[in-house]
Amino acid sequence: MSALEQLPADFWTLLVSVWNEGIFGLDFGRVIIAAAILIGFYVLRGLFARVVIATFKRWASRSDTNMDDMVVDAIAPSLKLLVITIGVFVTGQYLALDGIALELMVNLQRSLVVIAIFWALYNITQPLTLVFKHLETILTREMVDWMITATRVAVVMLGIATVLQIWGIQVAPLIAGLGLFGVAVALGAQDLFKNLLAGLSILIEKRFGVGDWVLVDGVVEGVVEQIGFRSTRVRRFDKAPVYVPNTEFADSAVTNFTAMTHRRIYWKIGVEYRTSKDQLEQIRNGIAAYLINSDEFAKPPEVPQFVRIDSFNASSIDIMVYCFTRTIVWGEWLEAKERLAYAIKDIVEGAGTGFAFPSTSIYVESLPGSGPEVFSPPQEK
Repeated sequence: MSALEQLPADFWTLLVSVWNEGIFGLDFGRVIIAAAILIGFYVLRGLFARVVIATFKRWASRSDTNMDDMVVDAIAPSLKLLVITIGVFVTGQYLALDGIALELMVNLQRSLVVIAIFWALYNITQPLTLVFKHLETILTREMVDWMITATRVAVVMLGIATVLQIWGIQVAPLIAGLGLFGVAVALGAQDLFKNLLAGLSILIEKRFGVGDWVLVDGVVEGVVEQIGFRSTRVRRFDKAPVYVPNTEFADSAVTNFTAMTHRRIYWKIGVEYRTSKDQLEQIRNGIAAYLINSDEFAKPPEVPQFVRIDSFNASSIDIMVYCFTRTIVWGEWLEAKERLAYAIKDIVEGAGTGFAFPSTSIYVESLPGSGPEVFSPPQEK
């Protein structure tokens, strides 16, 4: 038989040999069947989601609370992953691996189970927010948000540590090594820890919360949008966000305007010096009556309220108006102040006098033309 005639037989023998040896001692036929098993369980995963999980959701929707609906939504991805994990387990049983391949397959199966469990725990922290919300009567909403975030971080860290343990990586020595590294990092990250502690003090002392209007002298004034671990985001009134380190709020005086019980109006009303005593009394009594009769203004003894002849200014007799509105909303406060201004103008004009304005008196010692004309000789050119 010639070499050309023997070539097809040798090639077929080579092809059969490669097919039988396959990958890592597994023939390609078993590998293809194993892949088909995984694909089948992937398809089964979709059917499981459509039938079983959809049934759970229908049952949960019949209850009066949203807690069970949120729990079903939280564990649904983990249940789908468990279906894939079962497929990996069946595939491993079919392949009948041994040695290192068997150990890797077992570790993979355990890791998938752990990931599914901790994935469910991580997602369940979302419906647990409804439970944590009851703590807002004791703690602030921001503190509750921090607790939820810390819980999620703890779940992730425990999940990673468990998977590392499965693969034979000792977590304790790793943490000890990171501890030495952490000391070095801490020396260069003192500001980070200071801001973290400052943020905790802000939440514990309840100085302000999200949505409050605050003022830090020389730093920022605006509405608090978020209190983070390191910084707080404040939206200024020009709509520009400002990220302020938490230490600024801890070390500086913070004015929380939202915590006001009332908003103040403090005016000095100047009337003309020609105003008589009776007119001054009429104006004072009219303004005081308006404040007492208006529901927009708080009354003594809840708040102080004064309408008094205050001082003799350079160009006016000043009347002090000192009062507080019931509303603390800036727009409503402006409207109340505007109506008070209209009322004061009517009261002053109704008394037959007017508002004073700055004026200057000039005294002339002599009138022009009473003395000799000043002669200015022409300049020589």
